[in-house]
Parts: sequence; C-alpha cells; structure tokens
Amino acid sequence: MTLRLEVGKKGYIIIPKSVRDLVGIKEGDTLILSVSGNKIILEPEKKVDVNIILKKFEAHEKRISYAKKPKLGELEGISLEEEFEG
Repeated sequence: MTLRLEVGKKGYIIIPKSVRDLVGIKEGDTLILSVSGNKIILEPEKKVDVNIILKKFEAHEKRISYAKKPKLGELEGISLEEEFEG
C-alpha cells in the first residue's frame, strides 16, 4: 500500500485510519521511528506480556523435564579429549 501524505506546518503527518487499522495502531500507542538511507520507517512498538513469556518457559521446562539435570562438579576431572579417544 502506498499513500501520499502532506507534512503539516510543525512536521506533523496524519496516519490514515485504514493504515492504523491494518497494522493495529490505536490512540496512545507508541511508534518507533527509524531512518534507513533516505527512508523513514514507522513501526508500532512491540509490547511484551511478561506473564505469557513466563508461561511459555514453564511449558518448555515441562517438555524437557525428562532430561537429566547436571549437578555441580559432576564433570570435574573429565576432559574433552577423553571423549574422542578410541
């Protein structure tokens, strides 16, 4: 989608509602502005819900719970070279 926008007196632009709806921008949202060469890029700031991440970690931990958990000092005295001797 390509649109033509006019820059206002103080540098303001208006992002059309159809574009805001398309990318999920709502009033009060924060946008990230970056410049790449001679292009201006506006992106909605990604919001992270810490509770969702914690639940994903818990689910992952359950999936790998069958694996043996190492104990401190368990590999002391073992060298990598011993693994390849044959």
